[in-house]
Amino acid sequence: MFFNQINGVRSLSLFRSFAGQFLRRPAGIKTDSAVAQSAQRRFCSKPASAETGSQPQTVQGTGGVAATRSSFKVPGYRPSDFDKKLLIWTGRFKRKEDIPEQVSFEMIDAARNKVRVKACYGMIILSIVACIGMVILGKEAAGRHENLTAQNMEKKARYREESRKEREAAAIDKAQ
Repeated sequence: MFFNQINGVRSLSLFRSFAGQFLRRPAGIKTDSAVAQSAQRRFCSKPASAETGSQPQTVQGTGGVAATRSSFKVPGYRPSDFDKKLLIWTGRFKRKEDIPEQVSFEMIDAARNKVRVKACYGMIILSIVACIGMVILGKEAAGRHENLTAQNMEKKARYREESRKEREAAAIDKAQ
C-alpha cells in the first residue's frame, strides 16, 4: 500500500506530507511547478526575486560610505524624534547623533516592543505598590476602629438632621 513504504512501517508523516501537498495546490492551476512553488513559499518572507539568487543591494549611506542591504528587508524608515528617543532609551544607540537617517522598520518595531514591555512592568510594579499601600491604610483604619459601615451611618444621620432642619425652617416660613 502507499503508506507502507518505509520498511513496512506505516508512516503518518508521509501521509501528512502527501495531504499537505494536495491541499496546498492552487484551485485553478494543476501543474507541478505551482505546487512546488506554493510548498517552497509557505513561511518565507523573501520576495520572489530573492529566491533566484539576487545579490544584496548596495545603498549609499551617510558620509559617502556604501552600505549593503539585503533585498528581502523592508526599505529604510526615517525615524521621528519620538522614535529616536525610543531607540536611545532601549539602548540601541548611545546618542541622538549616532542614529542613522534611515533605520529598518524591524529595529523601530523592536524598540517599541521593548518600551511597551517596560511600561507594562512599570504598571505592574505600581499596582503592587498601590495594593500594599491600601492594605497598610486599611489596617491603620481598623486600628482606629474606623470602618465604612460606621462612616455611612454617620453620614446618613447627618443628612437626616439637615433635612429635618430644612423642613422645620420651611414650616416656619409657611406659618408667617
